[in-house]
Amino acid sequence: MQPILKKKILIVEDEQHIAEGLKLNISLQGHEAVIANNGTSAIRLWREWNPDLIVLDIMLPGIDGLSVLQNIRLEDEQIPILILSAKTTIDDKVKGLSYGVDDYMTKPFELEEFLLRIDRMLKRVSLYKQSTQPEKTNGFSVPAIYEFGNNKIDFQRSIAFCKGADLTLTEQEIKLLKLFIVNKGKPLSRKKLLEIGWGYTGVTSTRTIDNFIVRLRKYFEENPKQPIYFKSLRSVGYVFDHT
Repeated sequence: MQPILKKKILIVEDEQHIAEGLKLNISLQGHEAVIANNGTSAIRLWREWNPDLIVLDIMLPGIDGLSVLQNIRLEDEQIPILILSAKTTIDDKVKGLSYGVDDYMTKPFELEEFLLRIDRMLKRVSLYKQSTQPEKTNGFSVPAIYEFGNNKIDFQRSIAFCKGADLTLTEQEIKLLKLFIVNKGKPLSRKKLLEIGWGYTGVTSTRTIDNFIVRLRKYFEENPKQPIYFKSLRSVGYVFDHT
């Protein structure tokens, strides 16, 4: 089984013997592989190294694999991601698929099956890149134009129309808005917002989240001191909702 083109594969696995074994066998197939042994380094390598495919464990030190998955999907819905995890329940698999993973394998696994799945996913890379489907985040479609109340967000142009004026949104504001939209009506803790939205490293303060919420309320709430869209939940975090 020889690949047509050499691809870059990021292995996110904290068990060294498994990670090294995967790297060796992927390399024997003619590909280049690097290892990230925690969630923070996984996000960093994804940004810096620009892999063609990611093999992702769920149970990782620091940021867990599902938060890594969601962080990536906030910006990139096309890169193929295979979860390789000891979590075997249907609920675990459904959660991974709902967050936008392309394939799910459980440990222990057969190496030959793993390599076949990797090969199949790599052959679809060009199709992912040519996709004309609406942008997706966390496995859900995010329309190019999103409206709530008297507000409208143009995600393609990074512009918001609110309070009778146009406003240019920053990259981080766009990420947070997408994260809230795909979790509409669901409470999000500050910790989870930091993990998914920032790739939390332990350095970023939870006050960062509060400052961004103040900014979003100023943009989109008629009365920022009495918000109806971006609401605080005492001892929990925040929830975005609208009818």
